[in-house]
Amino acid sequence: MKYAAIDSQLFIRNRRKFTQHMKPGSIALFHSNDEMPRNADAFYRFRQNSDLFYLSGIDQEDTVLVLFPESPNPMFREMLFIKRTNETIAQWDGHKLTPEEAHAASGVKNVFWYDEFEATIRPAILLAEQIYLNLNENDRFNDHAPYNALRFAQSVIKKFPLHQVQRSAPIMAALRTCKEEEEIALLREATRITGLGFRRLLGFVKPGVWEYEIEAELIHEFIRNRANGWAFDPIIASGASACVLHYIENNKQCKDGDLLLLDFGADYANYNGDLTRCIPVNGRFSERQKAVYKAVLHIQQQSIQNLKAGLTLNEWFAMAGEMATEQLVNLGLLKMDDVKNQDPARPLYKKYFMHGLGHHLGIDVHDIMNRWARLENNNVITVEPGLYIPEWGIGVRIENDVVIRPEGNEDLMAGLPIEVDEIETLMNS
Repeated sequence: MKYAAIDSQLFIRNRRKFTQHMKPGSIALFHSNDEMPRNADAFYRFRQNSDLFYLSGIDQEDTVLVLFPESPNPMFREMLFIKRTNETIAQWDGHKLTPEEAHAASGVKNVFWYDEFEATIRPAILLAEQIYLNLNENDRFNDHAPYNALRFAQSVIKKFPLHQVQRSAPIMAALRTCKEEEEIALLREATRITGLGFRRLLGFVKPGVWEYEIEAELIHEFIRNRANGWAFDPIIASGASACVLHYIENNKQCKDGDLLLLDFGADYANYNGDLTRCIPVNGRFSERQKAVYKAVLHIQQQSIQNLKAGLTLNEWFAMAGEMATEQLVNLGLLKMDDVKNQDPARPLYKKYFMHGLGHHLGIDVHDIMNRWARLENNNVITVEPGLYIPEWGIGVRIENDVVIRPEGNEDLMAGLPIEVDEIETLMNS
């Protein structure tokens, strides 16, 4: 991996937190992601299962973590299975972790080869009363393909039908939303690299450049700063394309007078930045563009102040809806009389601000969470209001990543150009 090694104490602490939530007599199993086929004999770049990485720090395929804290057999209490390597694998695919290296990275003492898993796990499970299985329970995920953890869960239930099965996902959601300080440091580095990419663009964007050229500038800056690559497919949307929320074609030429919406982030050590900025292609906002931009910036900055422990995301969103309504009235896009008579279940501002205000951020860009739970300190939340006005050909979204702190929120992107004047000054310097 390109990134610097992470202290194994983080993963030891994460495992301890998880096992403290397990029911007595339980065993928990976590599998690595599949290597995903692309075409012919090629695979997509491997991305580790987020929960497995959170608990072990192992960034390699064919990995299983087993936690059985009350096992009468000490060997079973914590086990890690990794891919067996040999000279042929090393020659064709490169270095794979040795047991000693896996122990150093994870802090797990009992390390076995992956091909020993089936023979080892049966006697361990037979000593347990309950089995914690780990599935992707993100409520926006549709599992059309049977992924590794799902196939394993189906196999376990078939092989051990008399055991009680428990879900790991609710525990993981509660743990992963509250970040350890080491995780916040990794997010700080991911957002730093993301910001370097944005600053690079301020001196590059001009009329006539293509969206894909801008994309190339960003990935260049990311890789040279030890990022794994993109946190997600970047949105480089000029002109009316900015009104398409998930525009990723990035294939149009940026024209004089266009506003350019940039939504991108760097992945560093599997932790992610998520930044959105809007800049004028020619270096100067038009009066209309400036008015919309300042309206969104007002909502964003006030929402950062409003963000605090104890709120739910929906309560926080509602405050932004009220601000969006006020700004849309000021822009002449809504009439106050219509607002007074609107259906509360279908507020009029949703025509121009149709997505949420933000999401948890971490190992996943849309990090695992319970969206009905109350926010806590050390949650990391994106703050990203937007207004999209197709009839004007203008879409504006502004996004920073923020750590909720009791003494005052920490904006991980503080200091990045965000005001109209500073963006124009830097683009024309």
